[in-house]
Amino acid sequence: MNPLDVFQQLKNDVLLTYQKQYPYFEGNWKTFSLQDIQNLIDLIAIEVKQTVSEKWIYTHLKVETNDKLPRKDMLDILSQLVGYSGWDEYVFKWKQEVAPIIAQPKRNNKVLFSVGFIGLFLMGIFIYRYLNREEVQTIEVKNAFTEEQINSDEVKAVMIENNEETPIEIVDSKIQITAKDSAKIVLKSPYYKDKTVVLGKGNPNEINLQPDDYAMMLKGFMKSDIKDWETRKEQLQKILADDLEVLVMLKNDLGIEYFNKQEFSEKLIVPSLALKRMKVIDIKSNDKNEIKFIRIIQE
Repeated sequence: MNPLDVFQQLKNDVLLTYQKQYPYFEGNWKTFSLQDIQNLIDLIAIEVKQTVSEKWIYTHLKVETNDKLPRKDMLDILSQLVGYSGWDEYVFKWKQEVAPIIAQPKRNNKVLFSVGFIGLFLMGIFIYRYLNREEVQTIEVKNAFTEEQINSDEVKAVMIENNEETPIEIVDSKIQITAKDSAKIVLKSPYYKDKTVVLGKGNPNEINLQPDDYAMMLKGFMKSDIKDWETRKEQLQKILADDLEVLVMLKNDLGIEYFNKQEFSEKLIVPSLALKRMKVIDIKSNDKNEIKFIRIIQE
């Protein structure tokens, strides 16, 4: 039996004895103030006719744990304060009260029943959760034509479950989800057609998105180094609607720039570094599949 454990109990008893004398104190050794220390010194002087220094109380009583047992004469003083003849009697009484409980615990049918019931209850919860667990599923997002992974920045996904939408993070072109049957995943991209997937027992390992041809052409114009501006101009006339609106959101919340079809076409005809730094976040088309609206942010 560790003497330090007995000393820890003695510290608790000293604190209880102090609280009987000063009932307004409701703290612990950590909150024991300078005034409390002085009160304790006075109490020891009156009850035990012995002197304890302020430094000793700071060193041995106020600390949370003790690595070393104090001198026996000081242990005697504290033991006498709490009603014993000295440290030896305190240890003896403590062993008599605690040791039998540790060595020979009495069986209590009510306690055993309670423990057994709690154990069965916890086991039931575990089995229920195991049978109803939601497995983590990994689904790749790919181009339906090329079967290449789609850049994570070019597609957004949300899960719809119980009429609530939750954004899903796409990392390395993969979605990781834990969803019950009947949940839906909706994928949207400025360059691909929207797709909704209803989850079930046999979920796919990948989701293939069909590219929007005109949107992909626009992407090529913005990111490539095509030099034939005449060809660009002809193609742009075909894929862009006459009533095209382009909104470019400027960096640092400086506002939005607006371009019509002619102004935006002129920007696309000649490749530039500024053009390559633009990121399309939304594209809308008309009934003829011509692009009628583009929203862009500057990277």
